[in-house]
Amino acid sequence: MSALVAGGIAGFVVPSVMNTKVTVQTSNGCTRQDRAGLLGAGQAAGLSLLADDLTRQQDGRSGPETLAAVARRWLAAGPPADGDVVRAVAGLDGRLVQASEPPVYDAGSTPPGLSPGTRARTGAITLSGKEVGWAINPVVAGGQVIGVVYLQNRSATDCGPVVDVASDGDNRAGPVSAGLALVVLVPGCLVFGLLSTRKLIKRIQRLAAVAATMADGDLTARVPVSAGDEIGRLEEGFNVMAERLVAAGRVEREMAGAQARRLERTRIARELHDSVSQDLFSLSLVARSLRRTLPESSRFQEQAESMVTTVEHTMREMRAMLLQLRPIALEEAGLVATLRDLCEAFQVRLGVTVDTELQEVRLGPGAEHAVLRIVQEALSNATRHGGARRIELRLAQEGEDVEIVVRDYGRGFDRERNQDRHGMGLEMMRERVIEVGGVIDVVSAPDSGTTVRVRIPAEET
Repeated sequence: MSALVAGGIAGFVVPSVMNTKVTVQTSNGCTRQDRAGLLGAGQAAGLSLLADDLTRQQDGRSGPETLAAVARRWLAAGPPADGDVVRAVAGLDGRLVQASEPPVYDAGSTPPGLSPGTRARTGAITLSGKEVGWAINPVVAGGQVIGVVYLQNRSATDCGPVVDVASDGDNRAGPVSAGLALVVLVPGCLVFGLLSTRKLIKRIQRLAAVAATMADGDLTARVPVSAGDEIGRLEEGFNVMAERLVAAGRVEREMAGAQARRLERTRIARELHDSVSQDLFSLSLVARSLRRTLPESSRFQEQAESMVTTVEHTMREMRAMLLQLRPIALEEAGLVATLRDLCEAFQVRLGVTVDTELQEVRLGPGAEHAVLRIVQEALSNATRHGGARRIELRLAQEGEDVEIVVRDYGRGFDRERNQDRHGMGLEMMRERVIEVGGVIDVVSAPDSGTTVRVRIPAEET
């Protein structure tokens, strides 16, 4: 369609822009130079349209730069289907702006018949004992001639009756109608339009194929950005859209995983509370009742006392586990308020004194969640394993880092001897710290309590 439009416009407009007249030779046949003139007129018309379009884009190109650009595009499109033709583009100085197609003449050379000037003309030369017709036709951009198209017709046969294009100065030419000009110029512009849009069509087809691949589920498909034109911007926009789609899918999967973990933690906490916790409470009532019922001198009094102590310790650990599994809406309350609520829960449910020193800090959402879980794990370990009755929690901004310190005054432990008992909780805290680029240090000794110190890079302002 674009080639037909180009041909129609060129047929009516380009002859007047180029100051040409269309003539009909009524001889018995046309010569090779006549045929070269026909082809040259059509090709020059197509190049004039392309050059004029580049000029209207106002990209700062000069006339020679515009000519070189259209020459590269025209010659790279491949040879026309009209026989054995040598094509080239020359500047106003009569020299080729780049090598011909096929490469018979080098850039900067002057082929036979080519000389400075812009007048359309034809001629014939003899090469290797064979007559070769040549033609020169001007290329117009923005109403100014910026160069010429040079063609050699090396076909072995002549053509039939000729319709030719010549300049005002050609005495053989006489004016004819615009309809006849259309007949002359459309074939050349049609060929040029098909050749010049071939690469564009391939780029659009490639973009459509990659879009179809992504629609089938391959989100890694990308299209190479091949130029800076409108199609190139479409290709670049497609790649940006694909990256955002992948990122959105990643965030959605992470949110779905976090939601699934929250639901699972809630389910486990509910089942523990509704079953195990109730059974432990019933067992504690039985143990206390048995201790009160037995005489002081009974030999079972010691076992009853041990049962009461064990059940109370188990219930305490169960409450700590429930607090550790407790879902917390960090996004709604913020880190400081969430930590304060967590400490209050430990005080109310476990009777533990938690002294807090909490400051507002700069942390991203992922780091805040890691800090919350680290504190939750440390408090739970202090009450379950350390038997601590007093805990200190500190959160502060230290330069470019955020420091978290959890210190308890419980039993403490020997890390070498109690690796199995405390190893999993400490390893989980260490993994969370490493995920956010921080460091963790745990100091503990028997009867000296435990101190967990964490430093995490703060979020940049």
